[in-house]
Amino acid sequence: MANEKIGVVLAGCGHLDGAEIREAVLTLLSLDERQAQAVCLAQDIDQMHVVDHLKGAPAEPETRNVRTESARIARGEVVDLASAKIEDFDALIFPGGFGVAKNLFDFAVKGTDCTVRPDVAKLVLDAHAAGKPVGFICIAPALGAAIFRDAGIGGMQLTVGDEDVGAAQAIEAMGAVHLACPVTEARVDTAHRIVSTPAYMYAEPRLADVRRGIDALVGAVLELTRQPHRQ
Repeated sequence: MANEKIGVVLAGCGHLDGAEIREAVLTLLSLDERQAQAVCLAQDIDQMHVVDHLKGAPAEPETRNVRTESARIARGEVVDLASAKIEDFDALIFPGGFGVAKNLFDFAVKGTDCTVRPDVAKLVLDAHAAGKPVGFICIAPALGAAIFRDAGIGGMQLTVGDEDVGAAQAIEAMGAVHLACPVTEARVDTAHRIVSTPAYMYAEPRLADVRRGIDALVGAVLELTRQPHRQ
């Protein structure tokens, strides 16, 4: 039976300005099915902007808080990411959504010239230094590529799938290795203990197929937590 404690980092609520809700819920479901404990984390900051998901356009001048919005998915219990310590977790998982590329780092605006919020980068790098696995879903692999680039760590194997060529090229431009991957699968970089899956980087995937890919990622992350880490 699994007893791992996994930090699930959310970027808000809603695929256009926060966390992709389906990806987040499927991650939490897959962890629960494996009897792992999920702890939702989010930053106590304002979103870059708010998007009306019915119209697909910014809802100005409305503002929303990333942690407050993430609580919609977590049913209220969201740890402030700024206070999180990697010693309290066995692994991290980042669901995707444009909020990752807007709120956790500014990839949506600056592309490969992006910068990552320091507390997000620190948590991921602390996990890496401790040999604790990190899972990246959808656009979140680009976040991983930026963090490791800025830390001078190259050669991470990541995937955003086969459809978004621009995102794949950006990942490689930031020093990572992009791997082809269908939506139903995940890719594992065993050397760096990184797992990724494309999910909604495909334009119109079936929800059942997204579920299979995320389930593969969660399974691989948990498997890595049970394997000894060698520096």
